[in-house]
Amino acid sequence: MNNGINDGGDLPADLLINAYHSIKNVPFEIPEDDSMDFTITFYNPDKRGYLVKEGGKHKSWKKRYFVLTDNCLYYFVKESDAEPKGIVPLENLKVIECKDRKFTFEIKSEEKFIKAAKTDSGGRMVSGNHECYRIQAKDQEEMTAWVESIRKSISKDPFYSQMQARKKNAMCKQ
Repeated sequence: MNNGINDGGDLPADLLINAYHSIKNVPFEIPEDDSMDFTITFYNPDKRGYLVKEGGKHKSWKKRYFVLTDNCLYYFVKESDAEPKGIVPLENLKVIECKDRKFTFEIKSEEKFIKAAKTDSGGRMVSGNHECYRIQAKDQEEMTAWVESIRKSISKDPFYSQMQARKKNAMCKQ
């Protein structure tokens, strides 16, 4: 008896036999990585546009094209680039408005570094080492829209708080 698949009714035996043979005889293949993956990812973003980002190592400010989608913030050198220059997974982060620079906000973590990736000079993706991301919009309205959109996209890992508490307890005991 096959309960729960079609409101408790039985599925026809030939349907099950055909499904079994299809699974058994057709090899499972992992799709090859192609550049269309990013195109699909960015097809319907939550938000996109040009902003100015402060560099991590060299504190210069550079215009970058940002795409917010699937709980990640991607940035590109320019809009037409096929692959991002950097990726910031928006997990357990916070966004705050900066007081020292107009129309600027920071993305920060409670950890020392934000878990992120960026493209190095050789074109390889490597771990980022930002303590925070400082990003500037062209005006207050644009900054507020980005801050609100990023805040909505931030996900919270339920185990993160537990791990933070344990780390703090362990540090206090030392």
